[in-house]
Amino acid sequence: MHASEHREATSGIADSGALGPFFCLLSARSSTIQDTTKRVRVNRQIRISPLRVIAPDGSQMGILELDAALAAALERGLDLVEVAPMARPPVVRIMDYGKFKFEQAKQARQAKKKQHVIHLKEVKYRPGIDDHDFDTKTRHARRFLGEGNKVKVTMMFRGRQVAHPEIGKLVLDRVSADLADIAKVETDAKLEGKNMTMILAPK
Repeated sequence: MHASEHREATSGIADSGALGPFFCLLSARSSTIQDTTKRVRVNRQIRISPLRVIAPDGSQMGILELDAALAAALERGLDLVEVAPMARPPVVRIMDYGKFKFEQAKQARQAKKKQHVIHLKEVKYRPGIDDHDFDTKTRHARRFLGEGNKVKVTMMFRGRQVAHPEIGKLVLDRVSADLADIAKVETDAKLEGKNMTMILAPK
């Protein structure tokens, strides 16, 4: 089996969306070409003839019959990939399809690594918290917000403290005021059982 045929057998049929960034490789004269397919046809999967052929370097090879286009790809040990089947004539490109799919998967993995996942961090306070503990916990909240995360500020009441929620509310108001330069109140303070919670989000 020839190398290009082997790649065809192993490449399979990919979603057309995977070829999205690929179209920037087409020359300016192909700027009207659009990808409207659900499947990508490669080599002998292509049935229509004639075809507008794009060389590996992006230059135009002109309009060729299918057999001639396949022969041109075979000569280079590459694949013939249909990139714009709705164009007239359809547009194909000579390329290493297996390598292209590998590079696209690599780029997708790198992009995923760069994505920031927003987490909800929690910082807990007590109604009678002293200034030192307050400052320490609020610094933690500031760091979480600076990292792009949301912060759940929890006021924990003990025993009869819950009978005076306004005391805890004052502490939460102080937290939101201290962090007002980098955070906004996403969910106002509310009492649930023996805890009062407030959600802060980065500005």
